[in-house]
Amino acid sequence: MLSKPRIGAICYFVSDLARTEAFYGDVLGLKVQRMEDDEAGSWLMAKIEDEVELVFFVAESKPGNTPIVVFDLAEGGIDDVVTGLAEKGTTIVTPVSHAPGGWSAEFADPDGHVLSLYQSAQMPRLKRAANG
Repeated sequence: MLSKPRIGAICYFVSDLARTEAFYGDVLGLKVQRMEDDEAGSWLMAKIEDEVELVFFVAESKPGNTPIVVFDLAEGGIDDVVTGLAEKGTTIVTPVSHAPGGWSAEFADPDGHVLSLYQSAQMPRLKRAANG
């Protein structure tokens, strides 16, 4: 299913980007970048060990909806992976949809913990079709 599993990002929902930027940048000493996307608006990103990204979006933070662990699909094929998860009885929380710079989808583990998949828009969404 996940041929080369790698956590690519951990996403947090925050109420104030400026306060979050000051804490993670000034207090923790991380290099924090402010990012923009026409559809997603503004968010923050900070790279930590092994190129894992901490990503901060403005949204209501409730117990259980943050943080979100994001598996990076470096080779693409997000549609195939989501189809395969659904075929195995996995609950798909959010179908494949636009995300900043690519595509994402969310699914739940047996205890209801939400996990996410992400792939770059530059990679094929369907690997089976691309490979014949």
